[in-house]
Amino acid sequence: MTSDQDLHLQFPPAFEWGVATSAFQIEGASTEDGKGESIWDRFCRQPGVIADASNGDVACDHYHRLDSDLDLIQALGVDLYRFSVSWPRVQPLGSGAWNEVGLGFYERLVDGLLARGLRPHLTLNHWDLPQALQERGGWATREVVDRFTDYALGIQQRLGDRLAAITTHNEPWVVAMLGHEQGIFAPGLRDRKVALQVAHHLLVSHGMALKALRGAGASARLGIVLNLAPAYPATDSEADRARARLDDAKGRRWYTDPLFLGRYPQEAWNDFGGDVPQMREGDMDLIRQPLDYLGVNYYTRHMASAQGPWDTRRSGLPLTEMGWEIYARGLTDLLLTLHHDYTLPDVYITENGGAFPDALGPDGAIHDADRTDYLRTHIAAVADAMRAGVPMAGYMVWSLMDNFEWASGYAKRFGIVHVDYETQQRRLKDSARWYRSLLEQVRGRRARAVGER
Repeated sequence: MTSDQDLHLQFPPAFEWGVATSAFQIEGASTEDGKGESIWDRFCRQPGVIADASNGDVACDHYHRLDSDLDLIQALGVDLYRFSVSWPRVQPLGSGAWNEVGLGFYERLVDGLLARGLRPHLTLNHWDLPQALQERGGWATREVVDRFTDYALGIQQRLGDRLAAITTHNEPWVVAMLGHEQGIFAPGLRDRKVALQVAHHLLVSHGMALKALRGAGASARLGIVLNLAPAYPATDSEADRARARLDDAKGRRWYTDPLFLGRYPQEAWNDFGGDVPQMREGDMDLIRQPLDYLGVNYYTRHMASAQGPWDTRRSGLPLTEMGWEIYARGLTDLLLTLHHDYTLPDVYITENGGAFPDALGPDGAIHDADRTDYLRTHIAAVADAMRAGVPMAGYMVWSLMDNFEWASGYAKRFGIVHVDYETQQRRLKDSARWYRSLLEQVRGRRARAVGER
């Protein structure tokens, strides 16, 4: 294993380090200061859909603790902070009137980051669509594509001059498949045809927004974030190898092929049959807008079996609290595959981390050795990919702090900062101290590099 002392030496001084969150998971203040209802606000009210019957009404109370949380981020020694805007907080109905108080919150957030020497990476859509738009059909309708473009331009007008990066969508696969095919995420629908139409509209809206933002003179770097996993055959049988190829086409390539090649993978299109999305002329050209960067969220690999879903326990690898295999090599393999298949822009790891059963020790600290090891091995996997020629630009830990983990509620903790949900006290876990130490070594190399010029 790569030692801590050697790990920082593998990254150039320009490589950026950060932490990430999303609005619904940390902000709380769900009905305050003119904020509208989101699909996740509504979804959480349905009995049985959230493991601990919780919701995002308070979450980490970040809305009321902004300055101290920004101080916390600065104290970690990172370069950037990836966050999302709650669309219904700034435009309660998803169209029409803007909410000045909500916009003011994000202005304070962005200005607070800049004052602390941190680069703001803003995500426009991290799943919390205004409920008012869902009631008009949501992402399954073409209207929301236009509304999203208007929303992107509104954020650009208000904040764009101070942003380092703008991401259109976080993990469109999750919105489409978990929200509209499996129904385990908001809005809780179960219709594959609708899900594939949603996926298409998300990609089209991404392209339309990038085109509009560039037309408006956006100075921020523009991109999209995808959750991706390499697909491995469960055995060496031809049936399992074929299943891995098909799963890769229906998962990873259903999003990356349109973005980089301007087409959907034919084998997936054939397999989806009559459920494939309706398209308009010019859609694929819209989707294939030039990217300034690609964000990759990686947590685990995908095992493909012709016999049905793979039981992750069969591999014998350690699992996170989510039941996901810990397989850092998969991140290198994924990045190398992307590098082989496409001409890539800069690549950021925009989310990477693990949920583990954290507990306060007798000394009042959280000794999360499993998480520290997870981060160390995955950062080393990024270094391996970079040495092989992948244009890596940065790495962001998921997550800054424990938060509302969607359908898992508050039962799963991904943060490098512990949150006591009763008192809202924040405590650095050992993983946060390790990450800060790593970045201190990186900063030392940067300072020496500057001094040698």
